[in-house]
Amino acid sequence: MKKDRTKSALPNPVFASGVASSGQQLPEILIGARRALRELVMQSGLAVFGALLEQDRVALCGPRGRFQEDRQAYRHGHDVGQVVLGGRKVRLRKPRARSLDGRELELPAWRQVTLEDPLQERVFEQMLVGVSTRHYARSLEPLQAGVEETGTRRSSVSRHFVARTAAQVEASLSRPLDTIDLPVIQLDGVGLGDHLMLVAIGVDSSGTKHVLGVTEGSSESEAVCTGLLRQLIDRGLPVERARLFVIDGGKGLRKAIRVAFGEWSLVQRCQVHKLRNILEHLPERQKAWVKAAVHRAWASDSVDRAHRRLKDLAAQLRGEHPGAAGSIEEGLDETLTVLALGIDGALHRTLRSTNPIENTQGTIRRVTRNVKRWRGGFMALRWVVTALGEAQKGFRRVKGYRDLPRLIAALEATIHGSSVDRQVKIA
Repeated sequence: MKKDRTKSALPNPVFASGVASSGQQLPEILIGARRALRELVMQSGLAVFGALLEQDRVALCGPRGRFQEDRQAYRHGHDVGQVVLGGRKVRLRKPRARSLDGRELELPAWRQVTLEDPLQERVFEQMLVGVSTRHYARSLEPLQAGVEETGTRRSSVSRHFVARTAAQVEASLSRPLDTIDLPVIQLDGVGLGDHLMLVAIGVDSSGTKHVLGVTEGSSESEAVCTGLLRQLIDRGLPVERARLFVIDGGKGLRKAIRVAFGEWSLVQRCQVHKLRNILEHLPERQKAWVKAAVHRAWASDSVDRAHRRLKDLAAQLRGEHPGAAGSIEEGLDETLTVLALGIDGALHRTLRSTNPIENTQGTIRRVTRNVKRWRGGFMALRWVVTALGEAQKGFRRVKGYRDLPRLIAALEATIHGSSVDRQVKIA
């Protein structure tokens, strides 16, 4: 006789509430279970810590109610203390012990907890992920009923964040740079209210990016730019090293580089900023073909061909749009510096613009999106340094990093060759 292998339908499991698994109350049951689990974890944390404190007191004073002839301490009731739990301070009963001569003894578990400051770290992380100071308390796990908490008010959260970020500013802007070889430095500014933050990011010889420094000002003036470059030099950045600077084209920034680094620097003007400036002088109907012509020139396989194409385009526009023609010719050679060095492919695409800093600026805007009013330049500096530290966690090596040795060799050959030419002319 043939066996019937058809499986019989399994009965729907029924929970303690009597509702089947296909019922509508299942989500509510799961939510309730998760909430109960979180509360259990919080309660267990307090209970375990209380047990550790009592265990320390037993080690000092011996078991309760037993006579010890050689004991060194005795119980002295309880006090009220504060510990950090789940991102806030909570008040709890603290066991006390005193030595035989009346001195207060500190319990080892209590000392260990109070030496650390996890509250400041929790506040810092919450701010980075976008939690405002006003809503900080709502973002924490709930405590059991009857436990008094502190340190979650807006002012307290703000004080912790200010203290942490101020320390981070000091550490970040004093980090020595003499141990890092930086053949490429990119500079660009980001506006926060009335403040402009000038950011410097370096690329080392292996292709790894580093946040070098940031300074605050009202514009990319020569004084602000020179101040940032001087800070980098004071922290150990060598001047006498062939180096490529990638900038957005500001005149103050260009002059500051020339003053601080002289003949040891080459400048690549950001092609994205340059194209944006050119198109601002044109009507909408002509932007598309001019944009295509500029891109075609920059994609040339030689500097001479790119230079000739850009000059022809400027001549073509000069009659009706002299502003666009002048923008093309202004700093034309510096928009072709990487091409003149013989660099192509992925590294050329990386270094022809300030896009690596533009991406970092996206992190700055995300981290600072909850700030409604900037109360001074130091506040802006704290937030930007914090955002840059967050951005640096996700830094990867630049695209085309395998061609960096070729770039370094071309930089040194060009700069040393220029120095020789100048010496010949002087002689």
